[in-house]
Amino acid sequence: NNGELIRCVVPPLTEERRKDLIKKAKATGEQTKIIIRNARRDAFDILKKAQKNEGLSEDTEKEAEEEVQKITDKNIKAVDALVAAKEKEILTV
Repeated sequence: NNGELIRCVVPPLTEERRKDLIKKAKATGEQTKIIIRNARRDAFDILKKAQKNEGLSEDTEKEAEEEVQKITDKNIKAVDALVAAKEKEILTV
C-alpha cells in the first residue's frame, strides 16, 4: 500500500490448478447447454399447445420448430467456442 494503490502478489497457476479450472469451465459450459436445451423443449411445448388450442397450422409449427432448432444449435456452438477459448487461455503460461 503506497497510499494510492494496494498491490497483491498472486503466485502463478500450477498445472494442477489449471486442469481444475478447465474442468470447472467445461462443467459450466455443460450446464449452460442444458439450460439452452430446456428452453428449446419449453418452446416446442408452447408451439404444440398453440397448434392444439389456437389452431396454429402444422406447417407454421414445423417452421417455428426449425427456427428454434437453428437458434439452439447456434447458441450451443457459441458456448462450445467460448469454452474452447477459455481452455486455451487457461493453458497459456
